Amino acid sequence: MSLKVLVVDDQGIVRAGFAAVIDAEDDMTVVGEAADGVAAVRLAEQLAPDVVVMDVRMPELDGIAATRIITGRENAPRVLVLTTFDLDAYVFDALRAGASGFLLKDVHASELLNGIRVVATGESVLAPSATRRLIGHYASGPVTGARPGSGPRELETLTGSQRTVLALLATGLNNAEIAEHLGITVGTVKSHVNALLRKLGLRDRVQATILAYDLGLARPNPPGPHL
Repeated sequence: MSLKVLVVDDQGIVRAGFAAVIDAEDDMTVVGEAADGVAAVRLAEQLAPDVVVMDVRMPELDGIAATRIITGRENAPRVLVLTTFDLDAYVFDALRAGASGFLLKDVHASELLNGIRVVATGESVLAPSATRRLIGHYASGPVTGARPGSGPRELETLTGSQRTVLALLATGLNNAEIAEHLGITVGTVKSHVNALLRKLGLRDRVQATILAYDLGLARPNPPGPHL
């Protein structure tokens, strides 16, 4: 089955370019295009895409606000944010709004297509610069924007193994790297990741990363194995 993609950008030529690249793939179909956040919210509900490729700066309703509305609905599509502006505020706000990925518009077409496929599977994708900014932001001092009252209550449902895996995935390690770090199988890591996402009510690894840093569980240098 083809992935249904909604392309959102206020610049017609950019929107058309993204749509042409996506439509050329055998496993993807552009089901709609929107020039602003209001239209994006409406079309996301009407067309039920699998993935929304979302611009940030748009009239009427910006991409961050539109993402928050779209991802807050039942059976929400995944949102992959593409922007020209590699700014801290955009990275953090997009991820907190529920985006499953953040890439810059100057990525190669193959990276865009891979990003769409990755977020469609429930995983996350971040531009390397965005990952560095995210980790650097939390490493530099007190966290701004952490949720009041967040703490042990949200983690008490996790086992010690799941907490360790959460801390490691928040540093950017993939399942294979976590497995090697802890001396366990990739299948065991996947089980831990699925369980912790379910227990914490999170959609994907991006949300898990933000929560881990907000709660002080993760830090820039990976913790040692605890299993």
